[in-house]
Amino acid sequence: MAKVIIRDARLAFPDLFEAVQYQGQGPFQYRSTFLIPSADKQKKEIDAVIEQVAKDKWGAKAEAILKQIFAAGNKCCWVNGSTKAYNGYDGNWALSATRNQDDGRPVVVDRGKNPITASDGKIYSGAYVNGIVEIWAQDNSFGKAIRATLSTVQWVKDGESFGGAAPASADGLDDLGSDFDDDDLI
Repeated sequence: MAKVIIRDARLAFPDLFEAVQYQGQGPFQYRSTFLIPSADKQKKEIDAVIEQVAKDKWGAKAEAILKQIFAAGNKCCWVNGSTKAYNGYDGNWALSATRNQDDGRPVVVDRGKNPITASDGKIYSGAYVNGIVEIWAQDNSFGKAIRATLSTVQWVKDGESFGGAAPASADGLDDLGSDFDDDDLI
């Protein structure tokens, strides 16, 4: 298992405040995908971590097993985003991480490491974030795979939303103060 710190990635498919089931099946999990540009140095760093995790688990067979894992398409947390038809994925690599509900919610903080909530509107597909994940090799009755466990997401800055509504904001409204009567509502 290897801890990886992700910097300035775009966020996709964030389920960080309420655990969900994948396609209505399996355990309830928190999940998130981090999009990293193909030319970013972090891509090579994550490639190296995955290779090392595989070598630690499977030794001399690691290279052959990794080829099988990548060919399977759904056995690795690290995929070429250009092979996916999702907004924001083209030209990026996608690192998907999950956290079982029983392990507790991931830490979600702002730039100052202050906790943020779903109602803060900072966490959405397209926001820029930092993250902490642990990459590990799976080898059990479900097969061999490379997975990532989600630990922390830190909001860095707003980005263009990949779909749906833009982040909620009160910008553009006047401050009406706290004293008003019913005539103020018309």
